[in-house]
Amino acid sequence: MSKTKKIIVFIVALISIILLWEFLKPTPDPSETQNKEVRTAIARIWPLKVVVDATGRVVPEREVEIKCKASGEVITLPVEVSQEVKMGDLLVQLDPADEKRAVQRGKAAVTGSRAKVAQARFNLAIAERDYVSEQSRAQSSEKAAIAKAKEAEAKLARLTQLFDKKMASAEELDVARSVHAVSQAEWQSAIARVQDLESKKAQVNSRRQEITMAEAAAESDQLTLSDAEQRLADTTIVAPIDGVVSSRNVQVGQIIASGINNIGGGTAVLTLADLTRIYVLVSVDESDIGRVATGQPARITVDAYPEQVFKGEVVLVATKGINVSNVVTFEVKVEVSGDNRTLLKPEMTANVSIVTKNKLDSLLVPVTALERKKGLSWLTVLDKDGASNRRLVTIGDSNSEFVEILKGVEVGEKVVLSPENGQSRWRSDKKEDSTKKAPSARDDMRKMRLMGGSHNK
Repeated sequence: MSKTKKIIVFIVALISIILLWEFLKPTPDPSETQNKEVRTAIARIWPLKVVVDATGRVVPEREVEIKCKASGEVITLPVEVSQEVKMGDLLVQLDPADEKRAVQRGKAAVTGSRAKVAQARFNLAIAERDYVSEQSRAQSSEKAAIAKAKEAEAKLARLTQLFDKKMASAEELDVARSVHAVSQAEWQSAIARVQDLESKKAQVNSRRQEITMAEAAAESDQLTLSDAEQRLADTTIVAPIDGVVSSRNVQVGQIIASGINNIGGGTAVLTLADLTRIYVLVSVDESDIGRVATGQPARITVDAYPEQVFKGEVVLVATKGINVSNVVTFEVKVEVSGDNRTLLKPEMTANVSIVTKNKLDSLLVPVTALERKKGLSWLTVLDKDGASNRRLVTIGDSNSEFVEILKGVEVGEKVVLSPENGQSRWRSDKKEDSTKKAPSARDDMRKMRLMGGSHNK
């Protein structure tokens, strides 16, 4: 074969190989081409808010579960859920028929016991009067008997002397002796009568005891009446506070159990919520609780009003944590302020961002520009000629969008961002909520415009 033919065959084979390669080579994926774009942002001085994000629930100032002290049938229920009530407004009326009868029985018992007290006092007065009269008669009789006995004794002594001198007859002496004996007997009788006064005095004391017992019985009946009147009053349930009916658990005609006498705690009739102040109770991870303190501002959002932002302030940080499945969290109470707080309803789920720091002048770069390996932080920086170089940097505070650079980058330098829609490796080392979405392309574009960055090919 001549040299010319060899050249022609070689050219034809080369063209065939090129055509075959063009036919078989894979078509490039547009997304891969896009991912090769270099996205940058400019390091610049910017305010930095460091926040702790948490999720919680909306709660009112206080909630009062209404239960009845009395048992019975509901005959009046004038309130509905979401209705506002004032302190003292009627909430529930139970059938009072049984309690009214108990009150009537109590009043009858009190009337009878008071009559017994009056009768006992009257009997005491009679006994005391009889005692005084008998005491006066007995003392008078005793004095008369003593005088008569002394006189008879003296007369007997004189007659005895006269009889010894033969100046009185035996008959006169016998009469004197008889009179003396009678006077002595009357004296002893008077003494016995005086002694009998002790029994009269005992009867007076007994009458006093009867009064004491009657008064005790009257007091007991009065307490029974008071209990019956209280049970009657307990059939009417009024609002203990100003608030809103958040739940109603009974209907007219339903029989409810007492919250005092029932071992199960009784029937919960309804619940009142005091909405004068609104709070959000959030659970903060133990790794973040050290940065949270009372008085810090907070930003609150709820799914029901995605366009609304509610202002808040931390008012309470729990001293003791809660351990659930070896995860320790602390309850933080955030008070909602602003006129739009009335839009929030108890038990709504709320997202809360607590501002733990607010720095006005910090050198910031997007968190997606930071790379963290083996405990060190790195940034890829573009120089004026477009050449890239990795730098070890010292970082400060950060939030979900930006990180503070303390050392390693100057103001105005361009830093390279991680591939679009990717989480930064620096954030992967942190504890993140698995429900949070990765930054979208729109978010990244907004951040780059804010930082003065661009897309470079």
